[in-house]
Amino acid sequence: MSKTNPDGAVDAKGNLLPELSKSAKKMKMVRLLNTPPPSFERKTPGSRFWTWVAFTLARRVRSVQFRTSLVSGYENIPDDRGVLFSAWHTNGLIDALGIMLPNPKYFVMGGRHDLVTRPILGWWTRKLAVQPVIRKAELLRGGCSEEEATFLNGKTLLSLSKGISRGFGCVLFPEGTSHDESHMIRFRTGPMRTVLAAAAISISEDKPLPVIVPVGLHYRVRHYFRTDQWIEFGKPIIIEKADIPPQLVEAVKQGKWVEPPAEQVLALREKLRPKLMHMTPNTSDWDDYRGIKLLAHIESKYTGQPIQSWKEEVLAARAINKSIKAGQTNEGLEDESTYITQKLTSIKHKAVVNAGKILNEYNLDGRDLNSQGLDLRRANPLKIPFALVRLCIFLALLPLSIISLGFQVILGRLLGDSTDEGVDARTSFQFLAALFGSILAWPIAASVTLSLMFSNSNEISNIVGFDVFGIIGNSQIELFATMVLIWVGTHVVFFISGHICARTWDDWIDLKKAIIRLRMPKVKRQNLRGYLLTISNNIVDEANGTVQT
Repeated sequence: MSKTNPDGAVDAKGNLLPELSKSAKKMKMVRLLNTPPPSFERKTPGSRFWTWVAFTLARRVRSVQFRTSLVSGYENIPDDRGVLFSAWHTNGLIDALGIMLPNPKYFVMGGRHDLVTRPILGWWTRKLAVQPVIRKAELLRGGCSEEEATFLNGKTLLSLSKGISRGFGCVLFPEGTSHDESHMIRFRTGPMRTVLAAAAISISEDKPLPVIVPVGLHYRVRHYFRTDQWIEFGKPIIIEKADIPPQLVEAVKQGKWVEPPAEQVLALREKLRPKLMHMTPNTSDWDDYRGIKLLAHIESKYTGQPIQSWKEEVLAARAINKSIKAGQTNEGLEDESTYITQKLTSIKHKAVVNAGKILNEYNLDGRDLNSQGLDLRRANPLKIPFALVRLCIFLALLPLSIISLGFQVILGRLLGDSTDEGVDARTSFQFLAALFGSILAWPIAASVTLSLMFSNSNEISNIVGFDVFGIIGNSQIELFATMVLIWVGTHVVFFISGHICARTWDDWIDLKKAIIRLRMPKVKRQNLRGYLLTISNNIVDEANGTVQT
């Protein structure tokens, strides 16, 4: 979760180093070196109880944070061996959670060093046996000595390799940092080195060799609350036994971290990179990608098969991306993402990009076009009754919602908007605020609610027509049991109110978009219509084979 700030600092290859956040600069080496190691004799590398608690709560928060969340490709995750999951990295902690939470495997985890030293969060990560990693940026910016970084990273990579060899999953991001680009940045070698060492351990212990599963992480707008998410598990990359040198096998037998041969590391990196490029936007900038998605929507309307889901939109944009590259050569181009710019400039007056910019300016996209793709659509009145019902339920639960969710909302907004780690960290802080806010705030809020109910028990009983606190019985034990049930039930109501609030927020966003579509300034609307007409005519010309670029 780092932001890129061109302050001139570069690594040995001349690449700009990410600017470190305040937290990343705090190198607490004693605590890092004393991080509890994972155990591979149990079902989970860390505490089984706290792993269950953490993942259960995180799944509940995730169900509220995303408007739609789809996972595909489970069949690509083998259950008889360890797996290294690898993806591009643009959304901080949410990327790792997106891979782990819906996954059938338990994970041995590594992460940026401050994950195990932060207040509150550090306690949880140590319970989960998260292993700290010192990135090249922290080392080159003077956060620690090279000897300390080498020792700690070697210890961590060996622990992760052992976990993978024992059948656990592991998430590592080859880019090494979270970023804001619409294409992958330079690959680091950590994931490849880790999985090769894991393969060597597997050979030494006569276990099945691990695989690498590339993962596509797709967010409609990554830092928005209630955005759409699609997690795509790709086909595994097989690690061959012949790729593992005997000297590496002998070294890991002795429990020592030894760097795998560079040629094997680089060869594996070249296998992984094109697979991940295929599962990312892979464009020169976000304006180009928005243009491609808009083009996908317009083409789908032209064919009479409109896009219905976020997954369909990503796949349609990918198909256009692929067709663009198929019609281009890579001669003189450093990166395939530049193909997109070449194709989009061939469409008359850059209509696709300009139309996408207008829509994005008003927080609209291809879903907001009418059935012909030539103008903005009108609101759907059939949705109004359902929205009104949700609004009534929301208003009825509003007092409880304020008690149970107010603290998390305020904390998440403050942390997310004030972080110095870039927009890619915004959702991570909001997620953590919701997660830990619930743990800390809900028991207190439930106790306050129970106290208020007990002190006003006569009034409540008159309203509902029976004695709420005497529903089980009137003895002290029965009264205590009733109070426990109410206290626990209050947490359930808090959870339900959170979902109702989220759905009401969706209705509010839909209403705002409907008003924007109706009241877009006349000049902007006319420009948008002109661009859309140009795109539509260009599509027709292409279909008829008469297009001119």
